[in-house]
Amino acid sequence: MPSHIDTHTGAIELAEGDVPAIRFEQVVKKFGDNVVLDGLDFTVRKGDRVTLIGPSGSGKTTILRLVMTLEESNDGYILIDDKPLTHIEQGGKRVALKDKHRTEMRKRIGMVFQQFNLFPNMTVIENIIEAPVHVLGVPKAEARKRAHELLAQVGLPDKADAHPSSLSGGQQQRVAIARALAMDPEILLLDEVTSALDPEVVGEVLGILRDIAENTDVTMLIVTHEMQFARDVSNRVLMFDGGRIVEEGEPEQMFSNPQEQRTKDFLSAVT
Repeated sequence: MPSHIDTHTGAIELAEGDVPAIRFEQVVKKFGDNVVLDGLDFTVRKGDRVTLIGPSGSGKTTILRLVMTLEESNDGYILIDDKPLTHIEQGGKRVALKDKHRTEMRKRIGMVFQQFNLFPNMTVIENIIEAPVHVLGVPKAEARKRAHELLAQVGLPDKADAHPSSLSGGQQQRVAIARALAMDPEILLLDEVTSALDPEVVGEVLGILRDIAENTDVTMLIVTHEMQFARDVSNRVLMFDGGRIVEEGEPEQMFSNPQEQRTKDFLSAVT
């Protein structure tokens, strides 16, 4: 039985035996009185490249930060590979899981941010090997070998000993992508990765991400204002507004023939 998508909720009826990479179940997130996510249900299948679009403040980045455990939900459950990320239901109550469990779960997930967040006091290669060595326990020589491979992949083979301050914004973002991939993540979260870049280098960074999408089976959850990139890379696009999914579908349908007026208005404003 093939997977079936509910186009209004973003929820997926998975084929028998399928385990989703990410599942949100009735997730609520508030900042003070501001409800950013309101009972969110949606599922990301393994190997999916799902792009979240919508106006600023619609909850897109909050979703990524919840998956990365940089924020905590107020209600509901998030599962990674059918394993609870931060909370379980126990005796009818929502119970927080221990930090050790969260740390283990987070090892499966990589994130590339708007701001590159590189350690300024470390060289490029030190930035890339830091987490594999100290979080995953990868031997340093093995981590360095992999880091050099990743630097070649992102087009920076000669920058291993440079410091971030000597690199352009586009080069720093490529290092940040290499750093995320060094953890060999099952899930890669991309949060507006081109928004801090000069226009002339945006294409370089997006090209690298396209290559990753085409040549790996990593699951991607993407927030971007680059609609052409969303169209090229995604196999699903979700339109968000007011903390809810307004519409969901394949890129061609979403960009060429959206059904909801809110989606039409948004796309006409940004494309």
